[in-house]
Amino acid sequence: MILLRHPVCGTLRGARSLSTRASAILSSLDIPVGAELPGVYDGQWSGSGEVLESVCPATGEVLARVRSATPDELHEALGKSKEAYLHLRTVPAPKRGELLRQIREALSAKRDVLGALVTLEMGKIKTEGIGEVQEFVDICDYAVGLSRMMNGRVVASERPGHTILEVPNPIGVVGVLTAFNFPVAVYGWNFALSVAAGNANVWKPSPSTPLCSIAVTKIIAGVLEKNGLPGAVSTLITGGKNVGEAIVESRDIPLVSFTGSEAVGRVVGKAVQSRFGKSILELGGNNASIIMPDADMQLAVPAVFFGAIGTAGQRCTSTRRLYLHRAIAPKFLDALQKLYATINVGDPLVDGTLLGPLHTRAAVGIYSDAVQRLRQSGAEILTGGKTYDHAALSQGNFVQPTISIPKTADPADKIWSTETFAPILNVGLFDELEQAIEWNNAVPQGLSSSLWTRDIRNLGKWIGPEGSDAGIVNVNVGTSGAEIGAAFGGNKSTGWGRESGGDAWKQYVRWSACTVNFSDAAPLAQGVDFST
Repeated sequence: MILLRHPVCGTLRGARSLSTRASAILSSLDIPVGAELPGVYDGQWSGSGEVLESVCPATGEVLARVRSATPDELHEALGKSKEAYLHLRTVPAPKRGELLRQIREALSAKRDVLGALVTLEMGKIKTEGIGEVQEFVDICDYAVGLSRMMNGRVVASERPGHTILEVPNPIGVVGVLTAFNFPVAVYGWNFALSVAAGNANVWKPSPSTPLCSIAVTKIIAGVLEKNGLPGAVSTLITGGKNVGEAIVESRDIPLVSFTGSEAVGRVVGKAVQSRFGKSILELGGNNASIIMPDADMQLAVPAVFFGAIGTAGQRCTSTRRLYLHRAIAPKFLDALQKLYATINVGDPLVDGTLLGPLHTRAAVGIYSDAVQRLRQSGAEILTGGKTYDHAALSQGNFVQPTISIPKTADPADKIWSTETFAPILNVGLFDELEQAIEWNNAVPQGLSSSLWTRDIRNLGKWIGPEGSDAGIVNVNVGTSGAEIGAAFGGNKSTGWGRESGGDAWKQYVRWSACTVNFSDAAPLAQGVDFST
């Protein structure tokens, strides 16, 4: 382990004594330093509700205080969003694509400093923070082209002189509830497709990452204003549980996209369904990598290393389960432990840091409890298993990446079936691919999975009907790090939702089947004769 530090990031600072570096990042994004910030935007900034604190997870520094929405402000913002939708739906789709192109340019111009804010507020390392903003840029690129390709279908009719059209139209207002771990990109995935489809959007970010949402909203608002469009096309409402509940329960929001835990996702899904709304759920991961004896170790070991440690194990797609063929297990684990020993831990804004902090103190407690359960169950801890004791890291939420070999590989055991949002990698040994696939599929979650092999027969089984039941089924690619071109999402208790590329856009429209009669007769389908 190598400790990387920055001279301004080692001490806890109060809200009125913001570090020079934090002040510079906020100022570069037009976020005032030192004052309480309004956390509601619907064409104008407001917010007089409860105060949210944004805390740097690397230092404990209070970055800002944000005023969330009152019930009246929430109601008003939702009303303005509906009005904005009525305007945007009349704008031709290619014109909406041009709007997204301009938003893409504005985001790209601020990519590095916005990425730095992601690192400062969420805790992921610098290159990952910048990469997250790049995802928003990329999905805007995608949506620009999509705005000219959101096509319906022409269906042959059985009746002479008739044709059937399947027509997509905007669905209305889309509610987007995002999580702390991707405080920029997940809104981007939803916003870009939704705007291309002609919808207004209401964004409720995680209460612990309000600054990222404010910065992104300022950038989008500037483009909307320049184009004479209502700011409520991209409404922002910061707040806690009450704000989320209001969005989920609102009959004026026909589609709700929620990213978060399985427990909360179950509540959201039921609430939206109870009013016959639509939901996109992106929930737990608990992802596995399977390493076959013929795998390329030079590729597989670094991929598992990144999958387990990237974003300090706080990605939905983080590698949490590692299934090794018994024949290569000792060699693989030796190589992986050597990589773990070289990891650079410390200030996530310093180039070269590979491990930043967990997002909150509560997350450190969850990590510690999970390690304790492993020890109590008789698991062998190969490396890690505790917090760092370096003084320079004491103010932050830093924990040691952990590799464990549980006493049993039984997927019914809670050690395997429960996702822990921390850098803990559990290892099981198998003898046949079929056994590893069974273990991969036996957990409730089904987001991402990865098989490492050079045998085409293994590949065919893995991606086919007898293979992985996850939404992402990779071969010789790790579980983490999806591109925007394909639909992103998982199956089973991960929620069945799809965002980003592929056919995900079809969720953001309402579909109508339109039968058109251009003949001089009106025959009924199926040969029904109802004549007198």
